[in-house]
Amino acid sequence: MTAVAPIALLFANAQTGLVHIPLDMLIVFGSAKLFAEICERVGQPGIVGEIVAGVLIGPGVLGWVQPNEVLMALAELGVMFLLFRVGMEVKSRELVKMGGTAISVALVGVLVPFFLGWAIMHAWGEPRIESIFVGAAMVATSVGITAEVLARKGLLQHRASKVILAAAVIDDVLGLIVLALVSGLARGRVNVVELSLTAVAAFLFVWVIAKWGTMTMDRIVHRVQPRLRAGEVQFNMAMIVLFGLAVLAIYAGVAAIIGAFLAGLALSDSVEPRVRVLTHGVSELLVPFFLVGIGLHLKPSVFANRGTLLLSGIILVAAIVAKLVGCGLGAIRLGWADALRVGLGMAPRGEVGMVVAQIGLGLGVISPSVYAVVVFMAVLTTVIAPPMINLSFRNARHAHAVEESLIR
Repeated sequence: MTAVAPIALLFANAQTGLVHIPLDMLIVFGSAKLFAEICERVGQPGIVGEIVAGVLIGPGVLGWVQPNEVLMALAELGVMFLLFRVGMEVKSRELVKMGGTAISVALVGVLVPFFLGWAIMHAWGEPRIESIFVGAAMVATSVGITAEVLARKGLLQHRASKVILAAAVIDDVLGLIVLALVSGLARGRVNVVELSLTAVAAFLFVWVIAKWGTMTMDRIVHRVQPRLRAGEVQFNMAMIVLFGLAVLAIYAGVAAIIGAFLAGLALSDSVEPRVRVLTHGVSELLVPFFLVGIGLHLKPSVFANRGTLLLSGIILVAAIVAKLVGCGLGAIRLGWADALRVGLGMAPRGEVGMVVAQIGLGLGVISPSVYAVVVFMAVLTTVIAPPMINLSFRNARHAHAVEESLIR
């Protein structure tokens, strides 16, 4: 009788919903790691498998897991810890040196996709505001995806990687400005003064933290740490900085993940290896929820209509070409090889593109079929980009080693 009781309790809990959260976590995490292992064994990046796992277990195929608030929260935490971890591996002074090239990459990488997306939708016969929203969705760059690929390959110190990270931060600010402008147009009013102040606040926040954050945090950590006793002192301080800058980033008008990246950047010179180990462990747990979450939103059934499928293919190709050409041109001074790496590194749209589509759908300015097209573009660029990034960086380690030896 006692042996049966736990099983009966499990089914009773399942009926009342108490097992819902851990069961979702089990399915998401387990399927993510299973498909990541399969992809790694066939020579593809593991993150591709984790996104594909989301498509398969999601409502569009097997229907085992539905997007919900808990999984969304875990996904947001996952990408925050990912960008925080990446920030700790990069030196702010080296990133600032790439500022001129990064600005060129971000500016051209915003203009080309926006106007190309708008032009395609306009030629397709879609309404003006719907065309503009698709263009805005094509502007976005999911830096988390490229950062994960580069981090797993140990390529964060490569010149092209630094340009990608710096440009992605600027791209995020520009993308949010474009989104605010487009949303204002959809509502019929654009507050130019408010938009300008938001842009200035966002750029000042990024510049101040990138420029002086490392020096400031180095002084704070060395003064405060000796006075604290409870638990993992440096890790606890790092978490306060991480969440604090994430909150400030939102108030400054940029995404929380940019604040997380800047927090890692600010702490890169002052934390011990132990903090990096603990952060890596947390991100290993949470990042799969971010990657699977991207796949959960893709529903293959919406592409039964040939017109929708054709438009999706055109937008997908345009999204990759636009970033490849736009960002590549912005980085051409680095040479063709690095320009290609930067263009491909900026190609994933991921969750950022889907957020734009969701806002457009919520405002009633894009149709469900166009929403499906944008989600398709966001997910597929995220799946296609990692193998292409891998290929473009194939000889990068050897070239980087030669550069370092020449410098010495």
